[in-house]
Amino acid sequence: MTKLDGAVVLVTGANGGLGKEFVAQAVERGAAKVYATARTPQEWDDTRVVPLVLDVTDQASVRAAAEAAADVTVLINNAGIWTDASLLNKDLASARAIFETNFWGQLAVTNEFASALKQGSGALVNVLSVVSWLAVADAYSATKAAMWSATNAQRLAFAGDDVQVMGLHLGYTDTPLAAGIDVDKNDPADVVTAAYNGLEAGEIEVLADQISRQVKAGLSGPVGALYPQLG
Repeated sequence: MTKLDGAVVLVTGANGGLGKEFVAQAVERGAAKVYATARTPQEWDDTRVVPLVLDVTDQASVRAAAEAAADVTVLINNAGIWTDASLLNKDLASARAIFETNFWGQLAVTNEFASALKQGSGALVNVLSVVSWLAVADAYSATKAAMWSATNAQRLAFAGDDVQVMGLHLGYTDTPLAAGIDVDKNDPADVVTAAYNGLEAGEIEVLADQISRQVKAGLSGPVGALYPQLG
Protein backbone atom coordinates (compact mmCIF):
# COMPACT_ATOMS: atom_id res chain seq x y z
CA MET A 1 0.00 0.00 0.00
CA THR A 2 1.07 3.58 -0.62
CA LYS A 3 0.60 6.47 1.79
CA LEU A 4 0.13 9.93 0.34
CA ASP A 5 1.20 11.61 3.56
CA GLY A 6 4.76 12.73 2.84
CA ALA A 7 4.70 11.44 -0.74
CA VAL A 8 6.01 13.30 -3.79
CA VAL A 9 3.30 13.06 -6.43
CA LEU A 10 3.38 13.89 -10.13
CA VAL A 11 0.12 14.34 -12.03
CA THR A 12 0.04 14.47 -15.82
CA GLY A 13 -2.75 16.47 -17.42
CA ALA A 14 -3.06 18.49 -14.22
CA ASN A 15 -5.05 21.32 -15.81
CA GLY A 16 -8.08 19.13 -16.52
CA GLY A 17 -11.03 18.25 -14.32
CA LEU A 18 -9.62 15.02 -12.92
CA GLY A 19 -6.09 16.39 -12.89
CA LYS A 20 -6.98 19.33 -10.69
CA GLU A 21 -8.67 16.96 -8.24
CA PHE A 22 -5.67 14.65 -8.18
CA VAL A 23 -3.46 17.61 -7.31
CA ALA A 24 -5.80 19.14 -4.71
CA GLN A 25 -6.60 15.88 -2.92
CA ALA A 26 -2.95 14.81 -2.83
CA VAL A 27 -2.20 18.03 -0.97
CA GLU A 28 -5.16 17.47 1.35
CA ARG A 29 -3.83 14.01 2.18
CA GLY A 30 -0.46 15.40 3.20
CA ALA A 31 1.72 15.06 0.11
CA ALA A 32 5.03 16.83 0.65
CA LYS A 33 5.14 18.00 -2.96
CA VAL A 34 2.92 17.69 -6.03
CA TYR A 35 4.25 18.29 -9.53
CA ALA A 36 1.29 19.58 -11.57
CA THR A 37 2.23 18.99 -15.19
CA ALA A 38 0.76 20.10 -18.49
CA ARG A 39 1.93 21.45 -21.83
CA THR A 40 1.21 24.91 -20.40
CA PRO A 41 1.10 24.52 -16.59
CA GLN A 42 -1.17 26.77 -14.56
CA GLU A 43 -0.21 28.53 -11.36
CA TRP A 44 -1.35 27.08 -8.02
CA ASP A 45 -2.03 28.89 -4.77
CA ASP A 46 0.02 26.45 -2.68
CA THR A 47 3.77 26.27 -2.28
CA ARG A 48 3.64 22.47 -2.21
CA VAL A 49 2.34 22.42 -5.80
CA VAL A 50 5.09 22.77 -8.40
CA PRO A 51 3.96 23.60 -11.97
CA LEU A 52 6.03 21.64 -14.48
CA VAL A 53 6.01 21.58 -18.29
CA LEU A 54 5.31 18.14 -19.71
CA ASP A 55 4.12 17.14 -23.17
CA VAL A 56 3.67 13.38 -23.02
CA THR A 57 4.00 13.10 -26.82
CA ASP A 58 7.45 14.75 -26.84
CA GLN A 59 10.23 12.45 -25.62
CA ALA A 60 12.57 15.36 -24.89
CA SER A 61 9.88 17.00 -22.75
CA VAL A 62 9.24 13.74 -20.90
CA ARG A 63 12.94 13.26 -20.23
CA ALA A 64 13.36 16.82 -19.01
CA ALA A 65 10.42 16.44 -16.62
CA ALA A 66 11.87 13.21 -15.24
CA GLU A 67 15.18 14.95 -14.58
CA ALA A 68 13.47 17.90 -12.90
CA ALA A 69 11.25 15.67 -10.76
CA ALA A 70 13.62 12.84 -9.88
CA ASP A 71 12.19 12.65 -6.34
CA VAL A 72 8.74 11.44 -7.47
CA THR A 73 7.29 8.54 -5.48
CA VAL A 74 3.73 8.48 -6.90
CA LEU A 75 3.05 8.90 -10.63
CA ILE A 76 -0.51 9.61 -11.80
CA ASN A 77 -0.83 8.98 -15.55
CA ASN A 78 -3.91 11.11 -16.11
CA ALA A 79 -3.17 12.95 -19.37
CA GLY A 80 -5.40 11.92 -22.24
CA ILE A 81 -7.41 13.19 -25.17
CA TRP A 82 -10.68 12.21 -26.83
CA THR A 83 -11.37 12.56 -30.55
CA ASP A 84 -13.81 10.93 -32.93
CA ALA A 85 -10.95 9.08 -34.61
CA SER A 86 -11.93 5.74 -36.12
CA LEU A 87 -10.04 2.52 -36.64
CA LEU A 88 -12.14 1.90 -39.75
CA ASN A 89 -10.86 4.74 -41.95
CA LYS A 90 -8.45 4.10 -44.82
CA ASP A 91 -6.43 7.03 -43.49
CA LEU A 92 -5.42 6.07 -39.95
CA ALA A 93 -3.58 9.30 -39.16
CA SER A 94 -6.18 10.47 -36.62
CA ALA A 95 -6.20 7.07 -34.91
CA ARG A 96 -2.41 7.09 -34.71
CA ALA A 97 -2.54 10.58 -33.19
CA ILE A 98 -4.83 9.59 -30.32
CA PHE A 99 -2.61 6.59 -29.58
CA GLU A 100 0.38 8.95 -29.32
CA THR A 101 -1.14 10.62 -26.27
CA ASN A 102 -3.30 7.95 -24.66
CA PHE A 103 -0.95 5.00 -25.12
CA TRP A 104 2.59 5.76 -26.26
CA GLY A 105 2.74 8.97 -24.24
CA GLN A 106 1.72 7.22 -21.05
CA LEU A 107 4.28 4.47 -21.62
CA ALA A 108 7.02 7.05 -22.26
CA VAL A 109 6.24 8.87 -19.00
CA THR A 110 6.22 5.66 -16.95
CA ASN A 111 9.47 4.43 -18.48
CA GLU A 112 11.29 7.71 -17.76
CA PHE A 113 10.10 7.74 -14.14
CA ALA A 114 10.60 4.01 -13.54
CA SER A 115 13.92 4.44 -11.75
CA ALA A 116 12.49 7.00 -9.33
CA LEU A 117 9.50 4.78 -8.54
CA LYS A 118 11.72 1.78 -7.91
CA GLN A 119 14.07 3.71 -5.64
CA GLY A 120 11.21 5.01 -3.55
CA SER A 121 9.10 1.82 -3.49
CA GLY A 122 6.52 4.06 -5.10
CA ALA A 123 3.24 3.78 -6.94
CA LEU A 124 1.91 4.15 -10.46
CA VAL A 125 -1.72 5.01 -11.18
CA ASN A 126 -3.00 4.71 -14.75
CA VAL A 127 -6.31 6.45 -15.44
CA LEU A 128 -8.15 4.05 -17.73
CA SER A 129 -11.89 3.87 -18.47
CA VAL A 130 -14.91 1.62 -18.64
CA VAL A 131 -14.27 1.63 -22.40
CA SER A 132 -11.10 -0.32 -21.73
CA TRP A 133 -13.58 -3.21 -21.93
CA LEU A 134 -16.23 -1.75 -24.24
CA ALA A 135 -15.50 -0.77 -27.84
CA VAL A 136 -18.24 1.85 -28.13
CA ALA A 137 -15.79 4.74 -28.53
CA ASP A 138 -13.89 3.29 -31.51
CA ALA A 139 -10.23 4.42 -31.52
CA TYR A 140 -10.50 5.98 -28.07
CA SER A 141 -11.71 2.62 -26.69
CA ALA A 142 -8.79 0.92 -28.40
CA THR A 143 -6.29 3.25 -26.72
CA LYS A 144 -7.77 2.48 -23.31
CA ALA A 145 -7.90 -1.26 -23.99
CA ALA A 146 -4.25 -1.17 -25.01
CA MET A 147 -3.36 0.79 -21.88
CA TRP A 148 -5.27 -1.70 -19.71
CA SER A 149 -3.14 -4.49 -21.16
CA ALA A 150 0.00 -2.39 -20.70
CA THR A 151 -0.96 -1.74 -17.08
CA ASN A 152 -1.05 -5.48 -16.46
CA ALA A 153 2.37 -5.81 -18.10
CA GLN A 154 3.74 -2.97 -15.96
CA ARG A 155 2.28 -4.55 -12.84
CA LEU A 156 4.18 -7.77 -13.55
CA ALA A 157 7.38 -5.93 -14.46
CA PHE A 158 7.34 -3.84 -11.27
CA ALA A 159 6.31 -6.69 -8.98
CA GLY A 160 9.85 -7.38 -7.81
CA ASP A 161 10.55 -3.71 -7.09
CA ASP A 162 7.83 -3.09 -4.52
CA VAL A 163 6.04 -0.62 -6.83
CA GLN A 164 2.26 -0.59 -6.56
CA VAL A 165 0.62 -0.39 -10.01
CA MET A 166 -3.04 0.56 -9.95
CA GLY A 167 -5.54 0.89 -12.78
CA LEU A 168 -8.46 3.30 -12.35
CA HIS A 169 -11.61 2.63 -14.38
CA LEU A 170 -14.48 5.09 -14.64
CA GLY A 171 -17.41 6.00 -16.84
CA TYR A 172 -18.51 9.45 -17.98
CA THR A 173 -17.17 12.08 -15.58
CA ASP A 174 -17.88 15.80 -15.44
CA THR A 175 -14.64 17.04 -17.00
CA PRO A 176 -13.83 19.11 -20.10
CA LEU A 177 -13.17 15.84 -21.95
CA ALA A 178 -16.86 14.89 -21.61
CA ALA A 179 -18.32 18.40 -21.82
CA GLY A 180 -20.24 17.76 -25.02
CA ILE A 181 -21.89 14.52 -23.89
CA ASP A 182 -25.40 14.81 -22.45
CA VAL A 183 -25.51 11.97 -19.90
CA ASP A 184 -25.31 11.61 -16.13
CA LYS A 185 -21.71 12.02 -15.06
CA ASN A 186 -19.52 11.26 -12.07
CA ASP A 187 -18.23 14.05 -9.88
CA PRO A 188 -14.43 14.20 -10.44
CA ALA A 189 -13.93 14.61 -6.69
CA ASP A 190 -15.67 11.29 -6.03
CA VAL A 191 -13.54 9.51 -8.64
CA VAL A 192 -10.28 10.83 -7.23
CA THR A 193 -11.34 10.03 -3.68
CA ALA A 194 -12.03 6.45 -4.74
CA ALA A 195 -8.65 6.31 -6.49
CA TYR A 196 -6.67 7.59 -3.53
CA ASN A 197 -8.60 5.43 -1.08
CA GLY A 198 -7.75 2.41 -3.21
CA LEU A 199 -4.12 3.42 -3.49
CA GLU A 200 -3.74 3.79 0.26
CA ALA A 201 -5.54 0.48 0.81
CA GLY A 202 -3.07 -1.34 -1.44
CA GLU A 203 -5.52 -2.00 -4.28
CA ILE A 204 -4.26 -2.71 -7.80
CA GLU A 205 -7.55 -1.94 -9.53
CA VAL A 206 -10.27 0.56 -8.65
CA LEU A 207 -13.68 0.57 -10.34
CA ALA A 208 -14.91 4.05 -9.51
CA ASP A 209 -18.57 3.72 -10.49
CA GLN A 210 -21.41 1.29 -11.08
CA ILE A 211 -21.04 1.17 -14.87
CA SER A 212 -17.40 0.12 -14.56
CA ARG A 213 -18.29 -2.60 -12.08
CA GLN A 214 -21.16 -3.78 -14.30
CA VAL A 215 -19.12 -3.96 -17.50
CA LYS A 216 -16.14 -5.61 -15.80
CA ALA A 217 -18.47 -8.28 -14.39
CA GLY A 218 -19.91 -8.85 -17.86
CA LEU A 219 -16.57 -9.77 -19.39
CA SER A 220 -17.05 -13.38 -18.31
CA GLY A 221 -20.32 -13.63 -20.27
CA PRO A 222 -21.06 -13.84 -24.00
CA VAL A 223 -19.69 -10.98 -26.10
CA GLY A 224 -23.18 -10.31 -27.42
CA ALA A 225 -24.38 -9.45 -23.92
CA LEU A 226 -22.04 -6.46 -23.88
CA TYR A 227 -23.21 -5.31 -27.30
CA PRO A 228 -27.02 -5.54 -27.58
CA GLN A 229 -26.83 -3.57 -30.82
CA LEU A 230 -25.54 -6.75 -32.47
CA GLY A 231 -29.06 -8.16 -32.14
